[in-house]
Amino acid sequence: MSDLIHPTAIVEDGAKLGAGVQIGPYCYVGPNAELGSGTVLHSHAIVKGHTILGENCELDSHAVLGGAPQVIGLAATSESRLIVGNRSVFREHTTVNTGSPAVGGITRVGDDCYIMIGSHIAHDCQIGNKVTLANSVALAGHIYVGDNVIFGGMAAVHQFTRIGRNAFIGGGAILVEDVIPFGAVLGNRAKLSGLNVIGLKRNGYSREQIQTIRQAYRGIFFGEGTFQDRVEQAAVVFVSSELGLEIVEFIRASGKRAICKPAT
Repeated sequence: MSDLIHPTAIVEDGAKLGAGVQIGPYCYVGPNAELGSGTVLHSHAIVKGHTILGENCELDSHAVLGGAPQVIGLAATSESRLIVGNRSVFREHTTVNTGSPAVGGITRVGDDCYIMIGSHIAHDCQIGNKVTLANSVALAGHIYVGDNVIFGGMAAVHQFTRIGRNAFIGGGAILVEDVIPFGAVLGNRAKLSGLNVIGLKRNGYSREQIQTIRQAYRGIFFGEGTFQDRVEQAAVVFVSSELGLEIVEFIRASGKRAICKPAT
């Protein structure tokens, strides 16, 4: 056995390990798992099911990736998969489930994500790049999360919710509605509290770009007329603004799904 694989670890026949993969004491790697080059599993980490991890990922103790969807009566199959990008970190006791075959069968987690202690990502979630989940965040099934989203500790999100890129979900939030790109939400039955300005600055958005986003936000959520009227007016006003239109198109794509709005 390789010097990089502890003698107490179990690596099933069929598992694929890239160059330099390190597997610590009492880990388990299933026969359908694939670990990219440089990936590290600390003691008692588990990768099972049809799971692909990219390069230089890290699983801390008791992280479990690739468990079957938590759907009563549904077992994992070859069509039930988990795909993780490069350089993503899963801290102690995190769990990520594979997808359910009836809706495509794939759960995805992007590059450079940081999933903190005790957090859970359920079946069929689509998680973007550079997403951070603080301790004990719970994402139900079929959730879409854009790039650079940050979740505060113990936030919980209802199934089928969409969260646009660069949004911020406050600690302890209970979220049951879609969150616009660049938005910030707080509270139990969370409400839109403004924009994630700190996150935008950290991600290199200019003052002019942030001002454009502010103008679109204010026009849509605080202008005159009905909400739908304000969305359509914003589509006209920001027709030449990629950032303004991003918010408009996100709202238009919601269908019957409610958009998280400021408290009235």
